[in-house]
Amino acid sequence: MTGILTEEQELIQKTARDFSRDRLAPGAAAREAAGCIEPDVINEMGKLGFLGMTVPENQGGIGTDYVSYALALMEMAAGDGAVSTMMSVHNAPFCAILSRFASPEQQQRWLTPAAEGAFIGAFALTEPHTGSDAAAIKCSAQRSASGYVLNGSKQFITSARIAGGIVAFAVTDKDAGKKGISAFYIEPGGQGFTVGAPEHKLGQKASDTCTLTFDSLEVEPSHLIGEEGQGLAIALSSLETGRIGIAAQSVGMAQAALDVAVVYAQDRVTFGKPIAQHQAVAFRLADMDMQVEAARQLVLNAARLKDSGAPCLREASIAKLFASQMAERVVSDAIQTLGGYGYLADFPLERIYRDVRVCQIYEGTSDVQRINISRELLGGRAR
Repeated sequence: MTGILTEEQELIQKTARDFSRDRLAPGAAAREAAGCIEPDVINEMGKLGFLGMTVPENQGGIGTDYVSYALALMEMAAGDGAVSTMMSVHNAPFCAILSRFASPEQQQRWLTPAAEGAFIGAFALTEPHTGSDAAAIKCSAQRSASGYVLNGSKQFITSARIAGGIVAFAVTDKDAGKKGISAFYIEPGGQGFTVGAPEHKLGQKASDTCTLTFDSLEVEPSHLIGEEGQGLAIALSSLETGRIGIAAQSVGMAQAALDVAVVYAQDRVTFGKPIAQHQAVAFRLADMDMQVEAARQLVLNAARLKDSGAPCLREASIAKLFASQMAERVVSDAIQTLGGYGYLADFPLERIYRDVRVCQIYEGTSDVQRINISRELLGGRAR
């Protein structure tokens, strides 16, 4: 199904699949109702290495390749899309940024415990007035006698309520444009730091999404990540990995919906035979399988390019665009296969349908992916 995998990749895939089947899927509905992810689940993920997957071993991670990371995210998303989102943001961009840009001292202090699963990280770039236009942020960081003073707000921040560390971005030089943005490590709590109430969302309700407000928040100079003015480059550095991750999530949720539809179609009897033996249903399932497998291969192709060190923004954008749109279609077709039962909360499809919709929005909307792809194509860099 996934082509030729190494022994290590197969082991990681199986470990993720077993954990997802045994721990995530059975509690997904209760997790959504509670609006949070159980600490025990997060702790287990840390012990299994899923919270520091591509972080080198000398930095506290398990040093896997991106193919393994994508395979693990697919399996996690099949069990619970909300948990996979928390895992995706924590691994990349949070850990990925610290692994690449933080100083050795910063890595020892923040990255190593995060990669080992001691806490969950968050990524704070989006603001109320800007999403995909990252260079337009207004949150400011002014120098002070003790370091920096941050003022502004961030919106749609995944894991904001549970995060033990946050990579945040603010303008340090308003006259420098794109080169006036810097990256900071924020430790939650303290005077001037506020986490808003969780947003009421269509889906992925177990993954908390909140607003962050910085009101004269003092930040030590040692919490600057990289150099002043390097912030936008740091923020954009993880785009490839982030989009591969969301595409992998989409594949996982679509696969879960397909699996439900196949089992139901083989069990449900109408007109004297299982509905899977009716050509209309069988062909629908075949089309769903085709779409899921095509998306899977696009994701793995982008991941393999990432592993090779080759640029893969185009391939990551193609994978995310195709997989996220595919997933909504496939889950919808799965609901259609179950008929009225697919519309009920007794079955997981209605939750998966709500969970998967955001994959066309976060980490760059579908329109942004088309912009990226068209630029590569029209610029002659597609081949």
